[in-house]
Amino acid sequence: MKEVELSQNPLSYMDSVKKITTSGLMISSGLGGGTANMEYMTLTGLPVSNFSPTIATPYTQVVPNSNQTLTINNYFKKSTAIHPYRGSFYSREVVYKKFGFQKFMYLGSKYKIKYKMKIGTNPYLSDETAYQNTLDVINSYKNGQFINLVTMQNHLPYSDYYDNSEDYQVSGDMDDGEKYNISNYSTGLSYTDKAVQKFIEQIDEINKPITLVFYGDHLPGIYSNIDGNSLEARETDYFIYSNKYARQNGAKNLKHVKYVSPIDFIALTAEQTNSKVSPYYALLTEIQKELPTIKVYAYNNGKNPVFVDKKGKTIRYKQLTKKQKRLYNDLKLVQYDLTAGNQYLYKTKFFKIQ
Repeated sequence: MKEVELSQNPLSYMDSVKKITTSGLMISSGLGGGTANMEYMTLTGLPVSNFSPTIATPYTQVVPNSNQTLTINNYFKKSTAIHPYRGSFYSREVVYKKFGFQKFMYLGSKYKIKYKMKIGTNPYLSDETAYQNTLDVINSYKNGQFINLVTMQNHLPYSDYYDNSEDYQVSGDMDDGEKYNISNYSTGLSYTDKAVQKFIEQIDEINKPITLVFYGDHLPGIYSNIDGNSLEARETDYFIYSNKYARQNGAKNLKHVKYVSPIDFIALTAEQTNSKVSPYYALLTEIQKELPTIKVYAYNNGKNPVFVDKKGKTIRYKQLTKKQKRLYNDLKLVQYDLTAGNQYLYKTKFFKIQ
């Protein structure tokens, strides 16, 4: 953020990974909250901006009432959700079951969170611990599986948890309280950076193909000098990393894709891993390639959607080409059928991998 300067970079390793992998910036639908909406879009490929403005959280307002919900994990024989915190937020216990996850590991669940390390006085389990639990799940099953991990370490509040928080000095036009929050948050990010490095080194040693989609759900709501609806306030880092075994067996990193929506992760991952796709995922691939990125925080019932081009410039629906409009409207029809309509598409081969 141009309003904030740090004395050092807390994400130096991840920045180095981003230079050699499919990577860029994800446009979040929220600032300071709304994690479940990014999850919903990532797992389904459906943008929340197409819903009525009264639908603030599909996890609690759409999914529980649907007869069936198609998600990426449905294409795997085994799938596990991991959240090293409580399982009740955003109705995740109900939602993950509806999504077809066989296991949901959270604090207090029958599937135990084995590792529970914290850093300093941070009340949340560390990201390193989250990755250790994930590694156990990876190693517990030899065949293909899908894992959805939601970490907790860098959730608010941002108190003086760490002994080395003074390593990240903050400068800018803000008061001392805001600098304090940003400094502590940045220190937490530095621990995440080290945990991600260790995790990637570990999956590189495993002799089966593993592809990691890493994304930040949203920035924390601790910045006073930014417009909450600006593109800057809605940008988070993402990268898609295929381990050594996957790269040796056909996975190829794509070029830098500067802006993506959460709905693009399925298409980008399928392309990187050279996977066969269903007609639905072929549509998502066309949308990712042909359309400017959908600006998912424009809650406008899909009537006047907003997009972002490669230069970060806002594009309106009326500025799209005829082909782009057709692709976008096809996605709206699919989303209507799956969430509010009669789900006719399930009676076709639209979701089948041929």
